[in-house]
Order: sequence, then structure tokens, then C-alpha cells
Amino acid sequence: MNDPHKNPPSPPAPQQAGDAWENWRDCGYGYTVHRAASLLERTTFRVPARAATLIDVHEFDAVPGLLDEAARQSLDVLVLGGGSNVLFTRDWPGVILALRTRGLEILDAHAPGDAAIVRAAAGEAWDDFVHWTLAHGLCGLENLALIPGSVGAAPIQNIGAYGVEVGEFVHAVQAFDRRTGAMISLDRAACGFGYRDSLFKREAGRYLIAAVDFLLPRVRALKLDYDGVREELAAMGVAAPDARAVAHAISRVRTRKLPDPVATGNAGSFFKNPIVSAVSAATLKNEHARMPLWPLANEQAKLSAAWLIETCGLKGFRDGDAGVSDQHALVLINYGGASGAQILALARHIQQSVFARFGVTLEPEPLIV
Repeated sequence: MNDPHKNPPSPPAPQQAGDAWENWRDCGYGYTVHRAASLLERTTFRVPARAATLIDVHEFDAVPGLLDEAARQSLDVLVLGGGSNVLFTRDWPGVILALRTRGLEILDAHAPGDAAIVRAAAGEAWDDFVHWTLAHGLCGLENLALIPGSVGAAPIQNIGAYGVEVGEFVHAVQAFDRRTGAMISLDRAACGFGYRDSLFKREAGRYLIAAVDFLLPRVRALKLDYDGVREELAAMGVAAPDARAVAHAISRVRTRKLPDPVATGNAGSFFKNPIVSAVSAATLKNEHARMPLWPLANEQAKLSAAWLIETCGLKGFRDGDAGVSDQHALVLINYGGASGAQILALARHIQQSVFARFGVTLEPEPLIV
């Protein structure tokens, strides 16, 4: 993997006059340019949309020069990872940088506490990285197995599942700060992680993540008390599980509960579990005795968005080719011909229905363009 701190080269010299990107070679240093590019296979929702210019970035060193050229031409830039957490409702008139960088390495094999620090390039597939860490005798990420997307997107969303959030294991994030024009390293505290939230999400567009450093233990108590994990291990005949067995069990549960984005277009959970005040939660619980909720610190509580949607009778609901999965009420799906605008209209219908019945606002997880 390239050192993200080294000085990036200048972009290629102009080749000829013409449209906005004719002064870039189609295959320049560390990147490939595509014009009028289809985004249909670039996101897991697989909705029809196009980008005026799509650039596959293979070497992160090329990013500063590409951003400079886009700014010179007053073109908006959108960064795309694995496309598993974005919904395009229209074409993108500017530039999309699709990070395809690769690289996995152990930076410190003897970190304190019998742990190791590993660095993963932003373009690495998340699930592949999880299994790479397990193969190297490191644990902590096993509960996050089979989550789609890229490593670079993981800290932005602070992805979480089965009682674990990725922010717990982030040691530092290596990123390009568009405001200062410099590569920086942000430690875990500086990343400002929250529930499905981070500094990178709150200051969207400012930081382009080059790589993520993780501090991973070699020995850690397994987290099994969540959503059928123990039951799945028992069904597998595993009496004394290790981290690999947990990853396998969770992958089986996710495969059974969630529609496969390869077969049916979706972006996983479309809405966050809402967080409300403890007082509001108590009132709702009094009115709806079967409503699940989880007490949090600071006199707050987390509700189940899936339960709210299902109670509104929307699980399995379909409007044309846009629908709510009959496997999991949090998953909006594209049955094949839905546009991004149609899926967004469905999401708004769900929000309005839940608010009308419970007075609770659901917030989407994916980036909506």
C-alpha cells in the first residue's frame, strides 16, 4: 500500500482541448476516467443513474490532483466506496471518485495488551478485511461479518451489528483534509464516533479517507448475547466457539434474515433505530406494551425502527418495483425496475406513517443523492 502521507504527484499534463475532461488521460497516474458512466452496477440498490464523469482511483496519491482539477472546473465531487449505503435519485452532473485502492498490512504486531495495529486501504471490501483479521489471529470484528461496503466507509457510518460498533476498534483514520489540502491522521477520539455517526458524516465532504488503522486484540471475550447468536452456534454444533465461529454464525443469521443485495437490490437497513428521551420512551411503552426499547445513558432510550414499521403494517408492502422486504422491515428493496426517486418516495411514506402513529421520526441511514 502506498504511504498516504507522501507528497502526491501532479496530475497529468493536458493532452488536448475539448470537453471538461479531455485534458485528462483516460488512464492517468493511479486512476481511470469514464465519461457518461452508468451507476447501475456501482450501488447495491442498482437504480438507473449516470455520472458525467466517473474516476476509478487505484492509487490514493492521485486524489489531491483530481480534486484540484475538479475545483478548477467548478465541478462537484462525490466519493463512492462500495456503493452499499447510497441511493441515487438522479444523475450526478459532476465527478464521482470511486475508491478502488487496495492494501492490508500489520503496522505493529506487538501493540500493548496483546494486540496488533493493522492498516487497511479504504477500497478494501469490508467483509474480506474482517476475515483477513481473523485469519491472522486477531478478533473484535467478528460480529461485523458480512456487512457490505468498503473499509473506508466503515468509520463514516460507524457501522455496527450484533452489539458491536467499528469505532471501538479504530486506532486512527488516515485522511485527506480538503479544507487544508493536507494528509492528516485522526485518532479515535478525534473521529467523534456516535450511533451511526462520526466526524466524517457530520462534516460530509471535508475528509477523504485513505486508510483506517485498527487496534485489534488477540484475545477478547466474545459477544454472544444478541439476536440469536448463541442459538445459531448451537444449531452449528459449536459448544466452545472462537471468533471465527462467531463470524460464521452471524453470516448465517444475516443471510437468512436479510435479502441478498446480489439477488435483490437493497442497501441493508434503510433507517436508524430512533433515539428518544426516556420520558418519551416510557410514554410509548405505556401505550404499546410490546414495543421493544433499550435504555441508554443521559436519560435516553433506543427504539426498534423495524418494530415501528412492521406495526404500521408496512413489512412486505410494495409499490411497483419499490418495496419493503418481507424478511426484515428495515430493508427497502428494488425488485428490478424501481428508480431511486420511487424508493425515496416509499421511504417518505414509511416516515410519514410511523410519525402519524407514534410521533417518532425515522432517519435514513444511506446517503441520498
